Order: sequence, then C-alpha cells, then structure tokens
Amino acid sequence: MMTHLLPNTPLRGIIPPLVTPLLDNDTLDVEGLERLIERLIAGGVHGLFILGTTGEAQSISYQLRRQMIEETARINRGRLPLLVCISDTSITESLNLARLAEQQGADAVVSAPPYYYAPSQVELAEFYLDLAERLPLPLFLYNMPSHTKVSFDAATVRAIARHPRVIGFKDSSANAVYFQSVMTAMSDRPDFALLMGPEEITGEAVLMGAHGGINGGANMFPQLYVHLYEAAACGNLEELRRLQRIVMRISSTIYTVGRFGSSYLKGVKCALSLLGICNDHMAAPFYKFKEPERERVRQAIIDILKEKL
Repeated sequence: MMTHLLPNTPLRGIIPPLVTPLLDNDTLDVEGLERLIERLIAGGVHGLFILGTTGEAQSISYQLRRQMIEETARINRGRLPLLVCISDTSITESLNLARLAEQQGADAVVSAPPYYYAPSQVELAEFYLDLAERLPLPLFLYNMPSHTKVSFDAATVRAIARHPRVIGFKDSSANAVYFQSVMTAMSDRPDFALLMGPEEITGEAVLMGAHGGINGGANMFPQLYVHLYEAAACGNLEELRRLQRIVMRISSTIYTVGRFGSSYLKGVKCALSLLGICNDHMAAPFYKFKEPERERVRQAIIDILKEKL
C-alpha cells in the first residue's frame, strides 16, 4: 500500500479534524463532505483527520463511521495523508475500524484512551502496546482528558512509543506545560510527531518545536491555519502575532455563541452551513443553532473575512 508517511519522518503541518456532515442522525451529507474536502485541499492543508472529537464519532453509528471512512478515502483519492480515529470502549471495534481504514488506503489511525473505565498508567501502556501489535497501520496517540478521564503521563507516552508502529501524539489537553513535558520526554525522537489540538496555542507550540496542529477552525478557514503554521515554523513573529489575533477572534466569537461544552462544535458546523459548505445537523444529543445564534455566527464570519487570512 502506498503511504504519504515517510519512515523516520514526522507528519508536519495542519491536519484538520473534519466535521462529519450530516443530513440527519444516520445520513451522511456526501455532497457537503465533498465540498469540505475540496475546500481543505485548495486551502493547502497537509492532511485529513476524520472521526475525532470534531467529527462527533462517539455519537454516530458504526455504519456511519464506516461510510465516513469510505467516502473520505474516495473523495481524497490519495492526495493527502488520511488519519482515521478509532477511539472506542471496545478494542474489537477499534480494530474493525482500523482494518477498514487500511483497506481504504488510510495512512494511519488515531486512538484516545477507552473512556468509560479509566485505566491506570500501567494499564494504559499495556492496552496500547497490545493494540499497536494488532493494528494494520501506524498509530497516533490522542490525549483528550476532558472526555476520557485519563491523561497520558509523559513517561507513558515514551514507553508506548517504543513500539515501532506508534509514530505520533496529538494533545488536546489545552495544557501547554503538560505538552512541553511530553516534548521534553520525546526530545531524542525526532521521528516522532508531536501535534497540538487547540488552535489557540498551536502557534506557540510550533515555535517551541511541535510539528503542527490538528485544528478544528481549519474546517472553516483552512488558509488561515496553514499560514499560522508556516509563520511559526519559519519564526516570522510579526505575521504570527497578526494571525494569532484572528485565531483568538474566532475562538472568542464563533466558539462562544452557546454557553455549553458543545458550543465549539455547533459554531463550526453553523459556520460551515453559512459558508455554503455542508449541512449543520448535529448528532444527538445535540441540536444545531437556531436563527438568533446563527445571526451571531454570521456576523462573526463577516468580520473575520475582512481580514487577510
């Protein structure tokens, strides 16, 4: 199988965590997905990441997850690296998704810890070493403690990364001190990819040596996040400050229209709907914004598009 991931070379750049466009709770908005992927590719992103938190994976059926893998692979046509999230409480279901991902030509899988019974660090290492041994593809670890109730200790990341199939780490803790501890623990592994989830601190993470970002806002404004990464990677601090201000405006407007934990995702999907990209249906238990909230997102988009992205 051809792969975009080169041996001993970390994946770099902006790899958007795609929303899963839905027409209803169990119907994929395929045309919307096509528009989204083409928009991302035209925007210069460096890879595609599906079925993560932004993709509402834990709220949709296994059949829909399988369709999302198949349709994304079909639309992508091997143009960009494709990462598929296989997080689940069942290792069997994770392996089922991983096998399909491999069959469809994906480049790697991503896994957050099983999120019902919280494992210890010893159990976490045992689980991932077992999983990695059985996977058909390389593996990125995914730290998402707000949803999984457990965080990878830096030493645990290092222990798991001894397995040759474990090639990277995505951190969505929003804890810059923690991320630095992982970077320090892995400092002798230049082949190991270190990717930041929260876009608000992606620029500074890349300045300090991270390899890129898996940023939800890139669904809406891919070029902005690509330029942010490029400015940080080459140390252009003046441009990085300018772009960071726009990123923070997105964070403080589109992501805060609602008052709940779902506000970020509702904001992204609402914005994509207003931009004419895809439907904004939310998988249960959540529901899309009503008109007053949509108007606030619409105004935020108008203001953001006045900037040079």
